[in-house]
Amino acid sequence: MKHMKLGSKPDLFQTEGGNIRMYRSFQSMICIADQIIACTALLGKDGGGFVATELATDIVISVGDVKFYLHKFPLLSKSSRLQRLVASSNEESNNELDISDIPGGPSAFEICAKFCYGMIVTLNAYNVLAARCAAEYLEMFETIDKGNLIYKIDVFLTSSIFRAWKDSIIVLQSTKSLVPWSENLKVINHCIDSIASKALIDPSEVEWSYTYNRKKLPSENGHDSHWNGVRKQLIVPKDWWVEDLCDLEMDVYKRVIMTIKAKERTPAIVIGEALRAYAYRRLLGSLEDTVSNGVDCTKRRAVLETILFLLPTEKGSVSCGFLLKLLRAACLLEAGESCHDILIKRIGAQLHCASVSDLLIPRNTSGTTLYNVDLIIAIVEEFVSRHSDTGNMNFEDDEEIVEVENHASVSSTSKLAVANLIDGYLAEIAKDTNLPLSKFITLAEMVSPAARKMHDGLYRAIDMYLKEHPSLSKSEKKQLCGLMDCKKLSQDACMHAVQNERLPLRVVVQVLFFEQIRASVASGRADAAMELTSAVHSLLPRENGNSYGSSRSAATTTTEEDCTGVPTSSDVNSLRSLRLANNSGGSERSSGSSDVNNKSSDDKSSSKSKGSLMPKKILSKLWSGKTNASENSSSDTSERPGSLNPEEGKSTTSRNTRRSVT
Repeated sequence: MKHMKLGSKPDLFQTEGGNIRMYRSFQSMICIADQIIACTALLGKDGGGFVATELATDIVISVGDVKFYLHKFPLLSKSSRLQRLVASSNEESNNELDISDIPGGPSAFEICAKFCYGMIVTLNAYNVLAARCAAEYLEMFETIDKGNLIYKIDVFLTSSIFRAWKDSIIVLQSTKSLVPWSENLKVINHCIDSIASKALIDPSEVEWSYTYNRKKLPSENGHDSHWNGVRKQLIVPKDWWVEDLCDLEMDVYKRVIMTIKAKERTPAIVIGEALRAYAYRRLLGSLEDTVSNGVDCTKRRAVLETILFLLPTEKGSVSCGFLLKLLRAACLLEAGESCHDILIKRIGAQLHCASVSDLLIPRNTSGTTLYNVDLIIAIVEEFVSRHSDTGNMNFEDDEEIVEVENHASVSSTSKLAVANLIDGYLAEIAKDTNLPLSKFITLAEMVSPAARKMHDGLYRAIDMYLKEHPSLSKSEKKQLCGLMDCKKLSQDACMHAVQNERLPLRVVVQVLFFEQIRASVASGRADAAMELTSAVHSLLPRENGNSYGSSRSAATTTTEEDCTGVPTSSDVNSLRSLRLANNSGGSERSSGSSDVNNKSSDDKSSSKSKGSLMPKKILSKLWSGKTNASENSSSDTSERPGSLNPEEGKSTTSRNTRRSVT
């Protein structure tokens, strides 16, 4: 830190109690006796009767609660203001002055008084501005005395303080308590210009010390893998100045950042990093504890608004996670709607870069749910509106076509990332027992079907919601499970879904069916896949409650007892085992075993018929069992496939059987 010493005489100020400063050494009066003549000439008084060695204090100057017992002649010789105050006072009170409005208070006046006495005074970045403002208040100009205090301080500021990085920051910190004096003296502007010019300098030219504790470079930590034993010069990061500026108060920090941005030489990502560091220091740290303890958050709310005002507009200048933390802070601080709107638009533009933990923004005490789902819905709406198709576009050259294709590729990747993000978020908020089904469905449906390549994440979220909300009705379960496409479930998810007792039976049948189709196609049994498709479509209901086909035709190979039987776990397991049987069958065909080649054509036909009809039998039993169960219950009737006449079923069965034999 830079410093400057003024004067040569020892410090003879003494303190009595806490509020009295006295000049007590009479022996040192000889050194200032030559100033008596000048003082008496200014005041029009006869000073010949004073004895230098016995000269007592003749003026009391009050600065707030502190009283200074001093002598007029050294003070009046350097201060034009004190001359006027003493001359204008009456005879009775001319030895007492009150200058409590002096900037810097008692400490600043003491520096000026010691300078008048010629005592040693040390100026540094912490006290130089207060001394400069106090000297301006006392009017210690060059016209009063050559080499006066104002001149010496200005030289020190220009030659030392404004050229030092940390000293300029320290001086700028001290300006708040000295306004408007520091503003009128242009000290704030000089400090800001000095700091901004150093922040804009090439990092390779930085030769002064700075604070950088966020991410040390390998060479700074001594872990550089390319170190060859020769001491290399440390690489200065581009954001080397970020942490030191966090010590500034919000008003001057805003002015510094605006000055740096106005130069247009600093990358937007560096500005964003500076704002992130300042937010963690001044806003986000212990914010929840502050709000919960009822502390006034006006200052933090102002910091939030300032950061939003300073955010760079360039894409990618700040991370989505940081923006979501600011949005969380805005909710805790109950900031205005404008803050929410700004953050929602910024987050919606880069939602694909967020994480699930960042989206878990707690709701205020006024809500019943754990998380603010409405806020996330608004963000997703912003994302969808930005990535929606804008209609047909005309292209003039190949470069525009390539640019649009690249944009479409990025948009597709972003949609896929957001789909996975929303599925993960749904799985987390599904644990909230107070979460309405309508909000869960609304958020899940905001993701376009094309963006979800796989539905494993959505299935996990649905399963979690069913687990935490066991009181859902059948219609609600149907509506919830309707979000999921069983064809887009992975093999592991299918195996889990088949054994999941929380899922409706209809969903389990669909999962088994599509898994069997997948296994049949993989093994080359296209004929079995087609027959199984026809069988299951005849069992599954339409959206309006009617069956896809006549329920009687689904019983072509079953008896009446089979159709009305209740499905058991063995039925489900039997259908599940078909996939394994198909896989093993495919292996046997590829092995070229002589036993398979020696089988008769009747055996092959019988085996084929059995393999294709057994799934239909099991599925028929599963669905008919569900039909009987729903007929005996008083729940929603939309899942009932329709009543079945036993006699009509018998006749139809016999007809279909005969047609099959023929």
